[in-house]
Amino acid sequence: MTNEAMQISRRGWLGSAAALGMAAAVAMEPQPAKAEPAARRGIPLGYDNFAVRAMGWNARQLVDHADTLNCDSLFITDFGPFEGRYDDASLTELRRYASDRGVAIVLGSWSICPGSGTFKKDWGTAEEHLALGIRMAKALGSPAFRVVLGNGADRLSEGGIAARIDETVAVLKAVRSRAVDAGVKIAVENHAGDMRASELKGLIEAAGSDFVGANFDSGNACWTLEAPLESLTVLGPLVATTSLRDTMLWESEQGITAQWTAMGDGCVDLSAFFDHFAATCPGVTVHIETISGFPREMKLFDAEFWKAYPELTAAELAPFLALARKGTPIEPFRLPEGPARREAEQQSQLAEIERSIRYCRETLGLGVRT
Repeated sequence: MTNEAMQISRRGWLGSAAALGMAAAVAMEPQPAKAEPAARRGIPLGYDNFAVRAMGWNARQLVDHADTLNCDSLFITDFGPFEGRYDDASLTELRRYASDRGVAIVLGSWSICPGSGTFKKDWGTAEEHLALGIRMAKALGSPAFRVVLGNGADRLSEGGIAARIDETVAVLKAVRSRAVDAGVKIAVENHAGDMRASELKGLIEAAGSDFVGANFDSGNACWTLEAPLESLTVLGPLVATTSLRDTMLWESEQGITAQWTAMGDGCVDLSAFFDHFAATCPGVTVHIETISGFPREMKLFDAEFWKAYPELTAAELAPFLALARKGTPIEPFRLPEGPARREAEQQSQLAEIERSIRYCRETLGLGVRT
């Protein structure tokens, strides 16, 4: 963001940014969905276990809930639910248990970037972490292994996000033969404000798109000032797995606020989104990861905010601003204090993922199981 742009008034700045990028954004700007019965899209549907994190379920319990929701797939995005049983025999048995219930399993874990503040040595070096995940994914029949670089703080780390991307690319290249031999694609997520779509695309291409793809998170796209459809347009052909949710955006006192929501409760045109998804991500499963109660304000009128986005142009920002103008402020779900807090959190998460899966099936035409 240039100094000149920062000197523009709040109303004038927003208006000029939208005007500069409107021509480029028209093709991807959300349009009202038609009130027609949902046609079946033939896209498998499942959920991300983080959506029900308060339940503390193990892998079999998560499979059972996927079956209850009539899901085609379950995305287990951390190793906790396996309760330390990482051996091939245990994983193969879990695969069989899920298959008997018509549920496929996709596997994920966390940071593989040694320079990120989010990286943990719980599974050894980054390469050892990847090797474990690749082996586990193969045993589970998972076509991909989801990982992340880090989070938004890495954009302000020494060397910026470019340095963290270089470190991640080096780690990925070190395990290329292992991934290729196992037939497992490594899916790097746009996670918690770490990378914009163009940056993740560059990481994948630098590492090698033959064995590295994207885990596309539509909610996280908003944390890097991107409209989800715009971000998907950049990453679509590279998407291997997904963690999707709806988002409500609105203009707020210091800029734009993003609040993740259940599917259908935000301002994203999900019909248009999945039209594009079906065209550019054939064979990719939709996994829903509902997360509510985390409103995040992007402080666009604070010069410090732009240190994380030194080269972002007004035209690139325009689709995000246009989408925010379609939204309205909402109050986040707030948990009660005291002994009822945990049960309230559990019931809220269960209700939100159930409602989202139902909306995806009935309104958007997702899912294969009848």
